[in-house]
Amino acid sequence: MKVFLDANILSSASFPKSLLADFLIGLERHAVLLTNVYAQTEAERNVAAKAPKRLIAYQELANRLQVVPLLVFDLDVELAEKDRPILCGTIAAHADYLLTGDKKDFGHLYGNTICGVKIVSVQLLLADLIARGMISES
Repeated sequence: MKVFLDANILSSASFPKSLLADFLIGLERHAVLLTNVYAQTEAERNVAAKAPKRLIAYQELANRLQVVPLLVFDLDVELAEKDRPILCGTIAAHADYLLTGDKKDFGHLYGNTICGVKIVSVQLLLADLIARGMISES
């Protein structure tokens, strides 16, 4: 299983003791975690601007990810131009999921599958993993 992490997830998980960081560590046992340079650049910029002390934790997370090529192509989906490199990267990498906390821009796509990629929040991904028997509810 492959899970693409968007910039929002990357920057949020840079809190060293966050539940999201713990979730991603557990997820690594079941999935290859992917991102692209576009998402990494945005996440690093956000962490540096808002919480520079978290840059080390961000870099530790970033070093564990598989970085896939940055590609942009036409999509028949309503999505802001700035978010297209994220979804296109996910599709091009043949990921199973795009994990995003960006409800404003991706929320209307939550739960939908586009070109083989299911767009999910942490809660939706967790529900899918439980339903697939990959993890337990406890």
